[in-house]
Amino acid sequence: MSATAPRFPVSIKGVVFIGERVLLLENERVEWELPGGKLEAGEDPAGCLKREIAEELALDVSVERLIDCWLYAIAGAGEVLIVTYGCAACGDATPRLSNEHRALGLFAVDEIAALPMPEGYRRSIRRWMNRT
Repeated sequence: MSATAPRFPVSIKGVVFIGERVLLLENERVEWELPGGKLEAGEDPAGCLKREIAEELALDVSVERLIDCWLYAIAGAGEVLIVTYGCAACGDATPRLSNEHRALGLFAVDEIAALPMPEGYRRSIRRWMNRT
């Protein structure tokens, strides 16, 4: 008897620092999250992340390195596979909020512990900050 492999939507997220501050977005659940979004069929993860960040923030980034991945259980919506990458802002690093989120914020790393957000995002932010 063979078991059916589980299937999860995949969300590709980016850790982007502007100066010494990490860029976060507030979603409709009033949680802070990293920018990024759903991986489309046939899409490369780095290409997905560049597209999503451009749509959400009008920001161009280079996708530097895979940081982490984990399953995130969204209340009432099932599980999502979150994959995080470290990114570097290119050119004009002035993010602009789209209508996809409630707010954008630039936070010092010591401020993220108090924010409502999944621990996996905090872990990814710390890993990218401490990469050198």
